[in-house]
Amino acid sequence: MADAVIPRSRAYAREERRRRLGPLSVLTHVTLVVWTILVAVPIVWTFLASVKSEDEIFGDAWSLPASLRFDNWARAWEQAHVGQYMINSILVVAGGTFGTMLFGSMAAYVLARYRFRGNRAVYLLFVSGLAFPVYLALTPLFFVVQNMGAIPVIGPFIGLNTHGGLILVYIAYSLPFTVFFLAAFFRTLPGAVAEAAFVDGASHTRVFFQIMLPMAKPGIISVTIFNVLGQWNQYQLPLVLLTSDKEKWVLTQGIADISTAAGYDADWSALFAALSMAILPMLIVYTLFQSQIQKGLTAGALK
Repeated sequence: MADAVIPRSRAYAREERRRRLGPLSVLTHVTLVVWTILVAVPIVWTFLASVKSEDEIFGDAWSLPASLRFDNWARAWEQAHVGQYMINSILVVAGGTFGTMLFGSMAAYVLARYRFRGNRAVYLLFVSGLAFPVYLALTPLFFVVQNMGAIPVIGPFIGLNTHGGLILVYIAYSLPFTVFFLAAFFRTLPGAVAEAAFVDGASHTRVFFQIMLPMAKPGIISVTIFNVLGQWNQYQLPLVLLTSDKEKWVLTQGIADISTAAGYDADWSALFAALSMAILPMLIVYTLFQSQIQKGLTAGALK
């Protein structure tokens, strides 16, 4: 009996909510359908084109391929060096995301849970980074990273044309959103658990890493995914900071290079295969962690 009542009450609640919204509900659903089509159609077309011949791509664009040409993927992976570019992207994004989440979560926790002179000013300084387009700082960033490369010991690892220098810049430009989101999330966490740990003799570091950070897991996962997506798709920063050494290019630079070459060599099949390789990891990541992202975005509002 109870099992029959619960679905009926949920259906009634949905119907009641739909009745109250009226035309707004219909408009919302239409907008979502249109948005889904606008997003899904180019992705589906890209995957289809990646297994077609060039005659099929420029013939009937929406026809199914006569045979699946996975040699396009192999050609893009080997001859266009997409494999090396993807490995470089994974290394850079992994380092950038790890550094961003480590420093961002610690800064957000301190700003959210501790009161000290200048707290508000430091928080606003972080938040102001959200309003500052990174593209306006490309020239200063170039010279800053170049000057860091002149440091005798660590310069070869964090200068221009190094993955370390790009990782540092990724961390810097990702921190404002990370601190802004996590500071609001840390404020919603109960302080009684941390106070009990302090009474038991736990240090501030131990309370943060062993108590508060696990409690903030939904928010941490959400921000991590957003940072992975943003850094994976970044093009302008690698273009400025990784210029001379082609072997260190990331995936976005490699695809741009394939696109330029395709204008002369007409290897459009390999280009769409490379685009599919760039899209596929992010689709998998978002699909696997979709529920965690939703929980992280709503947890702070529900507490």
